[in-house]
Amino acid sequence: MFRRRESVPFAFTTEADTFRSNVAPPPRERSTAGQIAGRWLLGLTMVAGIAGALVLGMPALSQDGSPAQTQQSVASDGR
Repeated sequence: MFRRRESVPFAFTTEADTFRSNVAPPPRERSTAGQIAGRWLLGLTMVAGIAGALVLGMPALSQDGSPAQTQQSVASDGR
């Protein structure tokens, strides 16, 4: 192993926050038509699921003003 004889300058640590790379990242790949359609279909499915849950759940959450008729079981008739 070789040992470095020159001293290592530590000035680069103070300049690290101002350093900007001159290497540009590769350009993003364009989405295909199938990927775009899949994203739209997934979004529409999620929105339809939420809307369906609201439509089916609203009757259970509503408060009726008049209570429903109470049903008595056959066993409570006293026979």
